[in-house]
Amino acid sequence: MELKRKLKVGVLGATGMVGQRFIALLENHPWYEVVAVAASPRSAGKTYAQAVGDRWKMDSPMPEAVKDLAVMNVNEVEKVASAVDFVFSAVDMTKEEIMAIEEAYAKTETPVVSNNSAHRWTPDVPMVVPEINPEHFEVIEFQRKRLGTKNGFIAVKPNCSIQSYAPALTAWREFEPYEVVAATYQAISGAGKTFQDWPEMKGNLIPYIGGEEEKSEQEPLRLWGKIENGVIVKAKEPLITCQCLRVPVLNGHTAAAFVKFRKKPAKEQLIEKLEQYKGLPQKLDLPSAPKQFMRYMEEDNRPQVSLDVDFERGMGISIGRLREDTVYDYKFVGLSHNTVRGAAGGAVLCAELLTAQGYIEAK
Repeated sequence: MELKRKLKVGVLGATGMVGQRFIALLENHPWYEVVAVAASPRSAGKTYAQAVGDRWKMDSPMPEAVKDLAVMNVNEVEKVASAVDFVFSAVDMTKEEIMAIEEAYAKTETPVVSNNSAHRWTPDVPMVVPEINPEHFEVIEFQRKRLGTKNGFIAVKPNCSIQSYAPALTAWREFEPYEVVAATYQAISGAGKTFQDWPEMKGNLIPYIGGEEEKSEQEPLRLWGKIENGVIVKAKEPLITCQCLRVPVLNGHTAAAFVKFRKKPAKEQLIEKLEQYKGLPQKLDLPSAPKQFMRYMEEDNRPQVSLDVDFERGMGISIGRLREDTVYDYKFVGLSHNTVRGAAGGAVLCAELLTAQGYIEAK
């Protein structure tokens, strides 16, 4: 796909960890150019480099193109919106404040692609993993009627924790998984932290992440839901129960999952479905799409965070240790990069699909 010009992008919440990941991923993007960075009033007026200071948390250096951009006040909605074609949202506010500010941007006819959880259950806001449920973007026409907009809307991506097991379950839908137990082992970057910020996590494990278990149990059902009467109605199955643990890992969420199927498949069938699974991003060859969405690893000790988290530049999912279980039908281990596929990268891929389908255009 060729664009007449690169689309002008703003990043809301640009100084935080996910905002920084957006900035890093968008460097040299073939379709998008970051022209506006917005953050809290205390950062406004400084250059981006000054506002971030020594808190740059990415492995790659801060892109030269953004260092001297003046940080805008994220609350000056009209001013930010007038400079851009669309925005990515990674603001750090209360749920009510996020809902309000994202809707305010949408009402300026500026599409909002959000990493935040605030609008994930707004009935006419699509929550999308582009390889799993791209058809949910069709609900945008109903959302625009509610907002009174022609071009503005909000689209979100789901929680980072579910992306290590929900894609596999999606590939296996024809075998009718109806009950799932999952335990997730989640990296500290999911809390916006590094080991420098959070030294007490070294050699530690915390068996609680606020709100995470409910998201991990319910959000996959919304991905598999259907649009009915202009809203997304979640699927009823599979029933999922989850435990979420914070572990001393910087990047990479791992899940151990146990599944019951109504139509019990052979192990070879399950592996074949994983490896052959392709979504719309692969068919359209979108810039951030992994060539292979999921891979199966035969080794007993894989996937491993240190070896496998960057598969397909962090946009691919690694599955391993698939075997029959004595209580459930099968069990497996999944790994995804929580701040790439699970956060900013997943949102960039959503934006690319929205652009390819004509939902996001130059103003």
